[in-house]
Amino acid sequence: MNQSWRQHAACRGLDPEIFYPASDEEAGAAKAVCALCSVEESCLEFALSAREREGVWGGATERERRRIIRQRRRTA
Repeated sequence: MNQSWRQHAACRGLDPEIFYPASDEEAGAAKAVCALCSVEESCLEFALSAREREGVWGGATERERRRIIRQRRRTA
């Protein structure tokens, strides 16, 4: 999978710990960065396809990504 989008990510160079909060309720800082990111959608699609289990990717927590996958399965 092409990951050239990573070069343009708003999170590039930031402390990775921001994107691995202890709980979904603490994901606000990471989601704020993602909301301003030009490659948010590519990041989310990567995380969905790679089944990333931890962290905030493309503005979505693990729980939110699982929900997206379930919704996509239902509509497919």
